[in-house]
Amino acid sequence: MVSEAESMARESVIVVIDGKRSKGMVEPLDWALKHVVRRKNIVIVVGILGDMGKKNATQCFPLNMRFNISGILEKLEFSISSGHAEVKPRDLGEEIERKREQFQAILQPFSKQCKRNEVKLEVKLAAGICPEEITLKEAENANTRWIVLDSHLKKYKMCIYWNVECNVAVMKGKDVATLMPSRAPKPDYSPVSSEQADAQTWPDDRSLNDQETGNQNVIEEGESSIQQTPRGPSWYPLQFRPGFPREFLFSEIEEITNGFSDIICQEENLKVYEGVLQTTPVIVKSIQDDEQFWSMLTILSRVRHRNIMNIVGYCCTATNRLLISDYPCLYSFAMKLQCDVSAINLSWRARWYTAIEIGGSLTYLHEECPDGPIVHQSVCSSNIVYSHGCSPMLSNFMTAKWYKGDVPFNGNSTGKCPNLEEDKQLYVDIHDYGLFLVELISGKVAGCFPHENEGQSLIDWALPLLESSSVTQLMDPRLADKEDDLKVVHCMARAALLCLKNDSGRSISISEVLAVVRGDQRAVLQL
Repeated sequence: MVSEAESMARESVIVVIDGKRSKGMVEPLDWALKHVVRRKNIVIVVGILGDMGKKNATQCFPLNMRFNISGILEKLEFSISSGHAEVKPRDLGEEIERKREQFQAILQPFSKQCKRNEVKLEVKLAAGICPEEITLKEAENANTRWIVLDSHLKKYKMCIYWNVECNVAVMKGKDVATLMPSRAPKPDYSPVSSEQADAQTWPDDRSLNDQETGNQNVIEEGESSIQQTPRGPSWYPLQFRPGFPREFLFSEIEEITNGFSDIICQEENLKVYEGVLQTTPVIVKSIQDDEQFWSMLTILSRVRHRNIMNIVGYCCTATNRLLISDYPCLYSFAMKLQCDVSAINLSWRARWYTAIEIGGSLTYLHEECPDGPIVHQSVCSSNIVYSHGCSPMLSNFMTAKWYKGDVPFNGNSTGKCPNLEEDKQLYVDIHDYGLFLVELISGKVAGCFPHENEGQSLIDWALPLLESSSVTQLMDPRLADKEDDLKVVHCMARAALLCLKNDSGRSISISEVLAVVRGDQRAVLQL
C-alpha cells in the first residue's frame, strides 16, 4: 500500500482528453505511455465532458468524478455555480453512468499496461469546468512532470503552458505531438514542434516504451536534432522590436502559419490562425470584411502604447486581408477571472495596477493620439490580454472608430448606454471601463454573469452595492481582505460608480476617472 507521502513524492503525468470524441480519444494517453511516462509514475487522465444535463445550455454546473479503473466509485463531487438551483447526482444518473462505462471500457487495456509497470492510473471526469482551470488545479495538486493535451483542446495550450513549470505536449495526430519544454530553470529551451513519430522525448526522459524495448532512438543530451533556442530577447513582443510593423508577403504568412494549418478561431467574417515568427508565437487574423480590415489597419498603424496590443504586420492581396500580432500567451483577463487558480494569483494590488494601465491606454486613445481621439467601443475583460513578460494590453480593435462625426453605439460594447449626445461619444469607452472595474472588483465576467438569463446584468447587480458603499459585498471572495488592499479597492469602486452613474451633469473624461482610480483626493472632491 502506497502511503500518502510516497504518493505525493511520485511524479505525475496529466493527460487531458476531449471526452466528447468518439474516435481518437485515447491517442494522448497512448502517446504519453510510449514516450513520457516512467515506472512508478502517476498518470492522471482528465476527461473533459463539456455541458451535461441540459441541451443548448448557456451555463453549466461543474462535476468532478473520480473512479478507479476497476469500476469502484471512489469520489463524486458536485459544486454548483452561484445562481443555479441545486443539482443532485441522481438527476444526471444515466448520463454519468454512460460516460463512466465508456471510459472504463476504453481505458481497461491501458490499466493492465500501467499495472505491469507499477504506474498508478487515475481518472477524473469534468463537466462544466473550463479545461485550463481543471488542468491547472490538477498540476498544482500533483508533482507534475508532463501535461499532454488532446488536439481538440490545443487552444488552451498557451494559457496552461505559461501557468505551469512542467513540460507540455499537444497532440497533432496519432503519435505526433508538439513539444513545449518546461520553463523551469533547468533546460533553457524554447517551445518547438516535433513531428517525428514514436521515439522522440526530451533528454533524461526514459519512458516505459524505451525501458521495456531498449529503444536506441531516444535522444540523449547533446544529440538532439530539435532546435534549442535560448528564450531571452526572442520573447520580447515583436510589435516593440525595430522593423515592425511591416508588410508581409503572402508566402511569408504561409510559412509563419505552416500553411494555415492551425486555426484557433472561426467566426462569420474572421478566421484566426496561430504561427511562429522569429521563434516568437504570433496570431494571424484573416478578415473578410474589407472596410473593417482597412479601418483596423489605419488605426493600429498610427497608435503606439505599451498597453495596446498592436500589429506586427499585415498582408493584402487580391483575395486576402491579413493582420499579424503577438500571441497573447497568458490569454485574456476574463479567462483568468474564470479560472480559480489564476484568479487567486491576481491580487488586489495586481488588479489595481491593471485598472491603471488599461485606463492609461484609454487616456492615450482619447486624449493623446496625434491624429485625434479614437473610440475603442469594446472595452471589457475579454479584450484585455497578456503577452509573456508584458503588462496587460487592450486588444481587439474590430469596432474601433476615429472620433469624427457620429460614432454609433453598437451591440459589441459591453455596457448598456443611453443615447449619447455628440459631445459625449467618448462616454461609450468610459462606461465600459466602469464595467471593467466592476469585473476587477467582483471577479465576475460580465458576459458570463450567472443571472444574465434572468434579466439581471452584472451592472444591475453591482450598481446598488456601489451606490450604498457596500464594497465588501462586491469584492471577489476568492481573495483575502487586507487593510492596505481595501484602499485600492475603494478607489476602483468610486471610479466605477462615476463611470456607470454620472450625476454631475457634465461630461467626464477618462483622465479624470483614472485620477480617481489612482486615489487622487483632489479629483475625488472635484467630481
